Amino acid sequence: MIDTKVPAPAPPAARGGRHDTLARAALLLLRGRTLVVLVVLVIFFSAISSEYLTQSNLILMTKHVAINAILAIGVTFVILTGGIDLSVGSIAGLSSMVAGGLLFTGLHVPGGTVFFSVAVVVVIGIVVGALVGAVNGLLVTRFKVAPFIATLGMLYVARGAAQLLSNGGTFPDLAGTDARGNTGFHVIGVDSWLGIPVAVWIMVVVAAGAIVLTTKTPFGRRIFAVGGNERAATLAGIRVNRVKIAVYVLSGCCAALAGLLLTSELGAAYPDTATTYELNAIAAAVLGGTALAGGRGTIVGTVMGAFVIGFLSDGLVLVGVSTFWQSVVKGAVIVLAVVTEQAQQRLQSGLAKRVA
Repeated sequence: MIDTKVPAPAPPAARGGRHDTLARAALLLLRGRTLVVLVVLVIFFSAISSEYLTQSNLILMTKHVAINAILAIGVTFVILTGGIDLSVGSIAGLSSMVAGGLLFTGLHVPGGTVFFSVAVVVVIGIVVGALVGAVNGLLVTRFKVAPFIATLGMLYVARGAAQLLSNGGTFPDLAGTDARGNTGFHVIGVDSWLGIPVAVWIMVVVAAGAIVLTTKTPFGRRIFAVGGNERAATLAGIRVNRVKIAVYVLSGCCAALAGLLLTSELGAAYPDTATTYELNAIAAAVLGGTALAGGRGTIVGTVMGAFVIGFLSDGLVLVGVSTFWQSVVKGAVIVLAVVTEQAQQRLQSGLAKRVA
């Protein structure tokens, strides 16, 4: 007798097992793409130039990364809520000029001129950044201005204010004098501790604090909630406007700190400090996996993104690539980062649907 039974179809898990395994492997690779790119860059440039992996060059590159990483960490807070901050470069320039003016010319008051210690000047510079960030937050929350427009406008306002402080000039000598009690500004941007630049130590502290804030505190969970679904966050009792203002303040503080580090390294303050740095900061966040739509990203990823941009830029300079081609390469890397981020989203959605 001939058996006419049709074999039963394989269970869904068996049918899609191999495909799901490949998809999960691809997803894992996409999630770790920043580290992969960083390793490839190091191998590539070290093969081309024997100077690339020397201790002195690694320290110098990491020092360059520190400033952009601090800027990018601040921008990441904003992007996680679904916003954007285009003003961080200008905030850095404004804080630079405020600090430079206080160190070089002092504060003119009735009856004379007051000079502040370096510690006080640094605090004032950061407060300036926080105030500008607060204005950004208020424009976005109270006046319902789109983040792109609000921070674009502040980009011009802060840069113009920086130019007004010196009529477009430069504060050339920020070494200070013992008589004025304002020496030591070079410490944060020039000096080293245990062979590592102080700026790098500051980056580590800022990054560690940001990681704890985003992963271990209720405020960090609120940031992700607002970026993931603002309406749901509001219904859950989260004060969305306060969270948004807070992240813009944090971004302003990070921008001001980066501006102070850059000014200390240069030994002078000029109005164009950190021009276009906001683009590198946003690029670092995107390269690190932060979704521009908000709700997803990590500080570790952002720092790694800053390392990719920094190591790429310094590597191109070291091998003698034209500045024009450097811009082309960096732009291509940023576009590729966005494309892979979207691919990761689609892959995650597909896997989630199959599991469901």
